[in-house]
Amino acid sequence: MRAALLILVFSVAAKTASVPAIDSARGEKVFQSQGCSDCHSVGGVGGKSGPDLGATIDRNFTPALLAAAMWNHAPVMWSAMRAQGKPLPQMSTQDAGDLFAFFYSRRYFDRPGDAARGKRTFATKHCIDCHGSQAPASGALPINQWRSLQSPLALAENMWNHAGTMKEQFEKRNLPWQQLTSQEMADIFVYARSLPGARGKKMSFELGSGERGAEIFQEKGCEGCHKSQVPLESRLKERTIAEIAVAMWNHVPQMSPGAAQRFQPGEMAQLLNYLWARQYFAGVGDAGRGQKTFTAKGCASCHNDPASGAPDLTKFKGNFSSITMVGALWRHGPAMLDRMKQTNRGWPHFEGREMSNVIAYLNN
Repeated sequence: MRAALLILVFSVAAKTASVPAIDSARGEKVFQSQGCSDCHSVGGVGGKSGPDLGATIDRNFTPALLAAAMWNHAPVMWSAMRAQGKPLPQMSTQDAGDLFAFFYSRRYFDRPGDAARGKRTFATKHCIDCHGSQAPASGALPINQWRSLQSPLALAENMWNHAGTMKEQFEKRNLPWQQLTSQEMADIFVYARSLPGARGKKMSFELGSGERGAEIFQEKGCEGCHKSQVPLESRLKERTIAEIAVAMWNHVPQMSPGAAQRFQPGEMAQLLNYLWARQYFAGVGDAGRGQKTFTAKGCASCHNDPASGAPDLTKFKGNFSSITMVGALWRHGPAMLDRMKQTNRGWPHFEGREMSNVIAYLNN
């Protein structure tokens, strides 16, 4: 009966799309309702017994690394919750996706900015020529009066909308189009927010579901080139939203005159979420190495043995991601841990790259 239940639970998880339509606002509610905030904080808000999940651990921190960390720490969390008489969370794949979006929205997966570097970049990239703190002759809005500093997505959207005007100004000054990196974008954003007038304003970085993303992709004419001539899927692997926004900015000179369509408020966020989420959370891994890890960690001894009662994961090929691994962990993991204890097997631990490789193998 237990084996049948495990198969049913995992089947429901695996048949769900590997990356659901995620929403950071829902994720914040999951963080609260599932009791995560009892032990963990995000940006200093929440419990203190566990690590702050809004703190930057590594500039290359990926969803697979987070999934591995949660997987490795799960038995300790379950033991602590049981000792306190707390029910274990029942997390769906949707819940896990929304939770990942919530962490992302708190800059967990992005590069931290530096105001001093941002000030230098603002000058060296000639932004200060038009957007200096004193009202310039060009009529451009000074940086300390920008209204898009509540969100890095709003800033990227506003920059895109003004790209045509900026291109004209560069040409008048015989300057080339100023290319940016995602780090430089982050630095400029932090610098702008450090100035009088912007300092202290509440920052918002919500990731909605991107439900209109596909429509916007068509409406803005993006599909004409990027569906046929330049496929985007393989180019977005493990790129952050900031990296994609910067790539769009750097792409302006290559676009035909008038091709850059303006975005209405919030449309860029929808478009970027649509383009980004599935590729980013699916991650990049090596299937061959993943197969070796799958065997070395003892996963194959159960999942490749029909007599064990564990589900045959090859039936769910193409449905695995960091999100589904976390969702399945919370539903399937406690029972799996109990069975492993009965057979004197240790709980497998993964590094981030190992998790990526296993996901690639399961999808291969």
